[in-house]
Amino acid sequence: MQKQKTIYLDHAATTPVDEKVLKVMQPFFSAHFGNPSALYSASVKANEALNDARRSIAEVLNTQPDTIIFTSGGTESDNLAIFGIANSPLEGGVGGVMNEALKPHTHLPPSREESATTKKHIISIGIEHPAVLEPLERLKNQGWVITYIPVDKTGLVNASEVIKAIRPETILISIMFANNEIGTIEPIAEIGRQLLRYRKEHNTSLPYFHTDACQAAGYLDLSVEKLHVDLMTVNSGKIYGPKGVGCLYVRRGLSLEPQQLGGSQEKHLRAGTENIPGIVGFAKALELVHQSKQKETLRLEKLTAYFWQQIQKKFSHVTLNGPIVGDKRLPNNLNITFPGVDGEALLIYLDSFGISCSTGSACTATTAEPSHVLKTIGLTEAQIKSTIRFSLGKTTSKQDIDYTIRALTNLLPKLRS
Repeated sequence: MQKQKTIYLDHAATTPVDEKVLKVMQPFFSAHFGNPSALYSASVKANEALNDARRSIAEVLNTQPDTIIFTSGGTESDNLAIFGIANSPLEGGVGGVMNEALKPHTHLPPSREESATTKKHIISIGIEHPAVLEPLERLKNQGWVITYIPVDKTGLVNASEVIKAIRPETILISIMFANNEIGTIEPIAEIGRQLLRYRKEHNTSLPYFHTDACQAAGYLDLSVEKLHVDLMTVNSGKIYGPKGVGCLYVRRGLSLEPQQLGGSQEKHLRAGTENIPGIVGFAKALELVHQSKQKETLRLEKLTAYFWQQIQKKFSHVTLNGPIVGDKRLPNNLNITFPGVDGEALLIYLDSFGISCSTGSACTATTAEPSHVLKTIGLTEAQIKSTIRFSLGKTTSKQDIDYTIRALTNLLPKLRS
């Protein structure tokens, strides 16, 4: 085979910056470089851009601008949600920082001893991103009880089982909207509805509900009112925006303890001068994917289904990990086990043909540990080592898929032998 242009099939790891996004970012690197906290005209321009971006993102999330807290990305947002709740007083905002624009906060947050809660139970699932799992494990080492609700062989959690696991001491439920490795879309809205019922029946505002929506943002409805979530993580780098920027939605009235101190930015919840070029780009990227969501989702569903059909037709004994291609799976995701083939070797040989893909979660690709997601849904270590993830994007064409199928046809018999 003759190598053609690079075919990028790892959009779940990160995405290229859209040209329209780059265009709106450029003035804020040099022409409008002011610190948004100052009062002179250059800074006023930066502050206006910051406020416009907050309003734009809030519109997509169907919420108020003051509920959007800008961060350095999905990992920081997840950490702020989990540790911010875990170390915060539960009710009334006393001693913590409430997300209400009623009056400025001029005091430092309380010490951990002052704000530590006796409610030390959190519910999650075992296929979360490490940005959720590792904070939970740290809390576990500090004496918290973490309940991981089992998922089925496709990675799907049962909403009723989540609610049944709630205890009087449960403070938080954190369940991802869509999985980054196997594409499973979790029933977030149903969990939210059942949680609202639970709160009403028990006359409580707890537990709070957080979802990591980094993978979902380009394809699913992010309306926080429809999902009934209290906290939501979104990442720019997954939606054709710049890396190193994201946000945490924090429902009004919810109290968080800041994890980064040294300034009053982001309502005292995230100190540090805001990354204005990144934030402007993030807002534009979210606007663009929101506008094209319906059309692009339908296109990718058809293209992904075609890709899987061709793989089944050409190769025997292959297995699709996660839900069947359809409404319970991200429209751009295929996670496939090729028995008898070393996944890393296949990845390297595909790269020599100009095809970029992944052996699992991009965030753990540098470790020797097998995928915790595939392990949780029941794959053996041998199966995990024979697994490749393809994640399509807005530039992926049928010609790209056909070329990839030809490359696989060329490589798989050689690797299996």
